[in-house]
Amino acid sequence: MNLINTLTLSGILFAIGVYGLVTRRNAVGVLMATELLLNSVNLNLVAFNHYLHPAGLGGQMFTLFTITVAAAEATVALALVVALFRARRSVMVEDINQLKW
Repeated sequence: MNLINTLTLSGILFAIGVYGLVTRRNAVGVLMATELLLNSVNLNLVAFNHYLHPAGLGGQMFTLFTITVAAAEATVALALVVALFRARRSVMVEDINQLKW
């Protein structure tokens, strides 16, 4: 694969993630769309590192950092979804507004 194909695939993943983020009402679907966005960024980092600096590992290091942050974000977000489900018996995003004072 060349750089153009990789960037096209990453752009398609990013577009699917944005579409999922905008259209989903379920909190788990929003989390999955966010993960798609982060994975498209990771694909860009690795692709640019491979084609611009083949001997360097900067892109892979940034990708590992991004994966670590995404794992922490997913853990906290899933804990919030479980708390939301226990409070309202629903994981719909509209119900988050009802948790205000």
